Amino acid sequence: MSEFVTLEDVKAAQKRIGGVAVRTPLYRVEPERLKIAGVPEPAFELYIKAESEQPIKSFKLRGAYNLVAQLSPEELGRGVITYSSGNHAQGVAYAARALGAKAVIVMPNNAPEVKKAATRALGAEIVEVGPASSDRRLKAEELVAERGYTMIPPYDAPQIIAGQGTCGLEIVEQLPDVGLVISPVSGGGLLSGIATAVKLAAAAGLADADVKVWGAEPELAADAKESFYSKTLVEWPAEKTTRTIGDGLRTQSMGVLNFEHVLRFVDGIVTVREDEILAAMKVMLGATSLVPEPSGAVTLAAALFHADELPKVKKVAVVLSGGNLEPALREQLEGEIAAGKA
Repeated sequence: MSEFVTLEDVKAAQKRIGGVAVRTPLYRVEPERLKIAGVPEPAFELYIKAESEQPIKSFKLRGAYNLVAQLSPEELGRGVITYSSGNHAQGVAYAARALGAKAVIVMPNNAPEVKKAATRALGAEIVEVGPASSDRRLKAEELVAERGYTMIPPYDAPQIIAGQGTCGLEIVEQLPDVGLVISPVSGGGLLSGIATAVKLAAAAGLADADVKVWGAEPELAADAKESFYSKTLVEWPAEKTTRTIGDGLRTQSMGVLNFEHVLRFVDGIVTVREDEILAAMKVMLGATSLVPEPSGAVTLAAALFHADELPKVKKVAVVLSGGNLEPALREQLEGEIAAGKA
């Protein structure tokens, strides 16, 4: 079994990324605002961890910078490469620019244009491949072999897990008595990091001893839930996972190291429907000042529409993992909100 990330690793990452990644706010959502948005008042206090307020509008900067900042001058000099549907791409591009390294990103051809444009704006070179997450990983590995780039994995690395874990550490620092934290899950970087940080912080007396951590993902890309409950790491075909609107959650399988952390520290995984993701996006747009991308809204969908499947607690924190929302979809949803469509 691989070595597990420690609380000290997460705290070291917190110091390393300080001044680059933002300590994002944890907003309480007032029940009255939910009523205005047409949602019944939940039986718990609801908080949103706004990773959409990172410089790249996504949590991915945490792990990417934590890893890239630990590279040697020789590794940076060769240039860095990763494979990503968009948010990790921006995280690596941002970190590489800050540290003076060339960045090459292998992206699927169906990645949102807003994410491609943001990645290019950060100075990265984009190589496009097919929609399967396996396609982009294989292409990135091919380019590493050909040109000697330094690989920055999107989730399956201890430095990535520790970096993403800083989000969980912040949550318990901001709300020590939180009862449940819900994170999106795809490759598992964020969920494994948050769960590791939260549970180890609780063991150290820094959070409620009974705090729970759950993952949320689309029904149409539920490989993580299947893996978690079967205790066997499974992979779904791209033609299944690419059906979801949550473009950041289309990874076909969790990473091996991520899965080990998830099995040790996560309490459960719940899935949500596509209509629930869109409904949660409209709630967030209508009830808060936050802008969610579909992948970031699965946690709110889980809290609002699947509370009966989750632990009964007084305070729930959901992670809004990103806010890179396509303008056309935002316009559509805001139009439906204005027209009073649920």
